[in-house]
Amino acid sequence: MGLKSVLCAKIEMKANKDVFHDVFTNKPHHVSTMSPLHIQNFELLEGGIGIVGSKICWNYTLDGEKKISKQILETIDYENKVLTLKEFEGDVTDIYDSFKAILHIETKGEIDLVCWTLEYERPNENVPELINVLNFVVGMTKAIDDHHAN
Repeated sequence: MGLKSVLCAKIEMKANKDVFHDVFTNKPHHVSTMSPLHIQNFELLEGGIGIVGSKICWNYTLDGEKKISKQILETIDYENKVLTLKEFEGDVTDIYDSFKAILHIETKGEIDLVCWTLEYERPNENVPELINVLNFVVGMTKAIDDHHAN
């Protein structure tokens, strides 16, 4: 059994709060246009866009290196604006025992927050925490927000 870890980031949005959930649920193929430095390509492997159980593939750049992530859309909660993506194949799961990204939109008073939770399992203590991936999703989120706010 590996070492379970959870990393979270909350980013204040300038754009409409419905944008993020909508982008990742219904328009993931637009992410590369909104955040080209982070995401270079999106491909639907199986199923349909916005359908739980569908399999997707992202081509992205992390720390200057080209990477790939194949994910299954595990859950969509439209009411609470939550989306869960679980990697089943790719650069992260080549090293880590499991990886899941949860997107949640939160409103605190007048402030809308994009909340990312990364849940993963390291095989041992020599494998680093995924701080670089957390920084990546924060950067991508800000780029998407800027794209919609401007």
